[in-house]
Amino acid sequence: MRPKHLLLSGVFLLSAATADAYTVFVSNEKDNTVSVLDSSTMEVTKTIKVGQRPRGITLAKNGEWLLICASDDNTVQVFDARTHQFIKNLPSGPDPELFILHPTGNPLYIANEDDNIVTVVDIDKGSVVTEIPVGVEPEGMGVSPDGTILVNTSETTNMAHFIETKSNRTIDHVLVDARPRYAEFTPDGAQVWVSSEIGGTVSVIDVKTRKPLGKVTFQINGVNADAIQPVGVRITKDGKRAFVALGPANRVAVVDVPSMKVERYLLVGQRVWQLAFTPDEKQLFTTNGTSNDVSVIDVEKLRVVKSVKVGRYPWGVVIAPF
Repeated sequence: MRPKHLLLSGVFLLSAATADAYTVFVSNEKDNTVSVLDSSTMEVTKTIKVGQRPRGITLAKNGEWLLICASDDNTVQVFDARTHQFIKNLPSGPDPELFILHPTGNPLYIANEDDNIVTVVDIDKGSVVTEIPVGVEPEGMGVSPDGTILVNTSETTNMAHFIETKSNRTIDHVLVDARPRYAEFTPDGAQVWVSSEIGGTVSVIDVKTRKPLGKVTFQINGVNADAIQPVGVRITKDGKRAFVALGPANRVAVVDVPSMKVERYLLVGQRVWQLAFTPDEKQLFTTNGTSNDVSVIDVEKLRVVKSVKVGRYPWGVVIAPF
């Protein structure tokens, strides 16, 4: 029989581990599935069958709803994030790729790649509020922390479109480098970081003036410049560090936000695409499209700790607070 203090210690450790466990959802573009992972064990616990070509993925209703862009079905699917049961479809324009919720939780802003519009959807009513014309092949979606400004990036027009959410009116267009893919606001809302896949840079734009402040550039020994293709961007809550997925360079860049300088590169899986922090920001999960896995990064140690096999062509990732 084990001593009581060891049993109590075991109970404490189990409780601590459970408190740090989160649910990770990964959309698999070519399998039409979503892989469900446990962040503590870093293992797949379930696979959910979803619509065709799932890409963008996010949470709504305080984490109770899982929203998925079923791109080839021209719809946004809603699942119960806990039971994984299908709830309903939300309307969307053709080929929804990425979306983002307003900070209040409603409405949802959807980039419709084939129609050159951003569709605004009331997720409670399940109806389209309006459609906002933008550039050719819209993809990246970012919204300011106060919810007043929406930024959409258009891949072919090479622009970041600034939209006032109160009026759903476009107020500015900012030229960036080729094929902009993602838009991420700093936590204070002062800057928006826009990744350009073909341009190989991240443009940092002042939100108030909508003027470029500078660019983050990348150079990796032994990697051709044309393989360094920035896509997903995530910035820590304290605004000090940015993590940038560099596509076929198979690296995540760690960037000092104030100086816009790269601190280091982390080797991950092949064609790293999107990223998501756990709510406590202790882990960062990356989707690696052509190696069909996700990499798990220890954020404090800046070290990749595990690779986890998922479905074919993992694209998007979001993490629930349970």
